[in-house]
Amino acid sequence: MQMRIFVIGLGLIGGSLALSIKNGHPQATVVGYDSDQDAMSLAKSLQIIDEPAASIEDAAISSDVIIIATPVTGGLAILERLIGLPLKEGAIITDVGSTKKSVVDKGKELSRQGVSFIGGHPMAGSHKTGIEASNDRLFENAFYIFSPVEGVPSSERIRLQNILKGTRAKFLELNPADHDRFAGLISHLPHILASSLVNQVAEKEVQDPLITQLAAGGFRDLTRIASASPEMWRDILLQNREVLLDLLKEWQSQLTGVEKMIDEADEEAIFTFFQQAKTARDQLPSRKKGAMLPFYDLFVDVPDHPGVISDVTAILADAGISITNIRIIEAREDIMGVLRLSFRSAEDLQMAKDKLREHFYETYDAP
Repeated sequence: MQMRIFVIGLGLIGGSLALSIKNGHPQATVVGYDSDQDAMSLAKSLQIIDEPAASIEDAAISSDVIIIATPVTGGLAILERLIGLPLKEGAIITDVGSTKKSVVDKGKELSRQGVSFIGGHPMAGSHKTGIEASNDRLFENAFYIFSPVEGVPSSERIRLQNILKGTRAKFLELNPADHDRFAGLISHLPHILASSLVNQVAEKEVQDPLITQLAAGGFRDLTRIASASPEMWRDILLQNREVLLDLLKEWQSQLTGVEKMIDEADEEAIFTFFQQAKTARDQLPSRKKGAMLPFYDLFVDVPDHPGVISDVTAILADAGISITNIRIIEAREDIMGVLRLSFRSAEDLQMAKDKLREHFYETYDAP
């Protein structure tokens, strides 16, 4: 019997999951629903889904697997709509939300209907959004967290993992509390801090517009995660409220310690602070996908002559390598300029490096 997979929410994540499932299970029928009719039509025309759904309820009752690919608040509302429906016996329901406790708590109500709810969080993303940005390689080598409702058999988690095998992700099981605590520390808190820094600079810019120009370099790179969806991060902060309040208190304590070092001009303490951070940061895995989107950047030294940028891009285009972003870091008369090229994967970065070196360009990776 043909398996029916129902994906609710046809954005980047939902579309990429649909493509991954179609690759792993070409015989499956992937049904899609989105409140945006244009997104549904585009998903069908791009062959990301096989069928558009008339409504969530109509498609849900005939589906073997239901994937809720929306932010957490929307996902909770959809789960509420599924409760009480005559869902297929043995169906699996999962989500992709960035917090897990509230979703898994709601999923317990569905588990009483003869279905299995397994909270999910694929820790991957892109700077692009929308169904047209869907990419079946988005989750490759990324951590994909499962947080099942207590009592769901391990065989059901394995079944979901097999359904999602086309993602080529690294599957890991965490209880909801641990997931939210870990994600809060390594993803949610950094987004808060980056946004706070950007807002502080924006406030100062009112008095001195030069600040914005100076922030266009390293500061802009340091805080680029602050460009994420405000709606999504509003939901994340509200859903992971307790964890983040504790983490913010710890962070404030850290800042108080730094303030004390500076106030007392404690050279040794300041040096140790930065030395410990450098050592810890240098030991982090390089370019492995985690809770925050990694950046696959390559720097290219380019001579100061007309057409050099188009030459670099043409070399990569001829090799079928896509550039997600390009920026001129340094370009002044009579000195070597620097291009920063961004790619969607480590594989694309390595291929670009090899191709450019074949054409005698000097390249080096981001630290």
